[in-house]
Amino acid sequence: MGRAGSALDNAVIESWHSTVEFELRQLEHFTTKAQARRRLATWIEEYNHERRHSSLEMRSPIDYELTLHAADLDQVQEPAA
Repeated sequence: MGRAGSALDNAVIESWHSTVEFELRQLEHFTTKAQARRRLATWIEEYNHERRHSSLEMRSPIDYELTLHAADLDQVQEPAA
């Protein structure tokens, strides 16, 4: 990570915005802001639950988070030696 305001701090979110821009704004046309908001919310749900990411060992973001949470619970529940 770079210092505040560095391009390195924004790389992940810039990549995400680029994906949204390509997959929604360029491929679909929205007549109202409400329609665009509904479609974006649906897209985010699909993105988090279905899309596989190579950086997450080919798991969806939700599956990855659940795996981390389960691992944390396992560590807490193990008896101390």
